[in-house]
Amino acid sequence: MTDPVYNVLFLCTGNSARSILAEAIMNRLGQGRFKAYSAGSQPRGDVHPQSIALLKRLNFDTAFARSKDWEEFAGADAPKLDFVFTVCDNAANEACPVWPGQPMSAHWGVPDPAAVEGTETEIALAFSEAYRMLNSRISVFTSLPLTSIDRLSLQDRLNEIGASETADV
Repeated sequence: MTDPVYNVLFLCTGNSARSILAEAIMNRLGQGRFKAYSAGSQPRGDVHPQSIALLKRLNFDTAFARSKDWEEFAGADAPKLDFVFTVCDNAANEACPVWPGQPMSAHWGVPDPAAVEGTETEIALAFSEAYRMLNSRISVFTSLPLTSIDRLSLQDRLNEIGASETADV
């Protein structure tokens, strides 16, 4: 018997930075176990150039990267989602989308690097920090024993991961 491949959707407001980074990270770290997607409640329509630049520096293929509306994942022909994570930052008073239905969900808020103003170095640092936080959380998530953990315990772990800033959860 083969292990299931879990579909994961990362949601944020603009789908130009955080959710794009998370999609790339999950598809790399969870290869063979997870298939990641991303979308936004108010998609910008394009991916932030710093997202693309960072992913390319880290040897990611960026052909997947496009800003899309979360409605794309609500239709009958959309993939059945197992997990939905919002990565918008409540502290910034953003409107985080709520995903109805049966997938397990959690809020993994990350400050929006696309909102940072400053020098090129300061902006690049904000994107690197968002990447670090997402990579840490996704690393912990992909190591969970999903087939042997009950739903309530799993939900607790998902919430703990979202509340953490490092992989020490």
